Amino acid sequence: MMPAGSLLDTHLTNLAAALVPYRRCESQLARWGTDLAHRLASGGRLLVAGNGGSAAEAQHLTAELVGKLHDDRQPLSAIALHAETSALTAIANDYGYADVYARQVRAHGRPGDVLLLLSTSGTSPNLVSAAQAARAVGVTSWALTGAVPNPLADACDDVLAVASGDTQVVQELHLVTSHLLCEYLEQELPAALAAVAAAAAVHHVPGEPGSVRAGVDVVLDGGAAQQIDA
Repeated sequence: MMPAGSLLDTHLTNLAAALVPYRRCESQLARWGTDLAHRLASGGRLLVAGNGGSAAEAQHLTAELVGKLHDDRQPLSAIALHAETSALTAIANDYGYADVYARQVRAHGRPGDVLLLLSTSGTSPNLVSAAQAARAVGVTSWALTGAVPNPLADACDDVLAVASGDTQVVQELHLVTSHLLCEYLEQELPAALAAVAAAAAVHHVPGEPGSVRAGVDVVLDGGAAQQIDA
């Protein structure tokens, strides 16, 4: 008969063992959060995907970004690809499950965007295909995985790997990663927004779309525009 408390003790022991190497990820988490803040402030978006529990964790992250983690702020563009159920099932039906994310990346991804892929094993074919599609369309790809090496880590531009062979522990630290990524992003966001505003002021050309005008242009019968001061 299993002693009372042994399951808890084993789980916490495995989690504690993984926390030691995870502490060394601080600089990477800060770098990812800073990078993402500037990309999203500049009009980029975050695409995320995973399978099973990793899909749920990916959607948790997008909820924090479109909503908020702590203080009120502007919404940020983040899309969980697995939540597009009609598109996902149509793609799976017509092209196969291995292409469910890659096809969406090719549809939605633009240079300057980030694709974040979550997998405890790092071996999911549909995530590896998504990373390959991201490279083809100029989207930066990041992976959250379990222990490396693994195919997903190799296919992405950067990887944060949790050094544990316990799937539950990996998922739990992926959730910690999502929260910390949001923390670092929100810390950097005011500076990122200020940089975007400064760049817009420097490149401002009067009369171009999006520029601020001092009055209202009225088009007369002859086609000439006359500005009326507001």
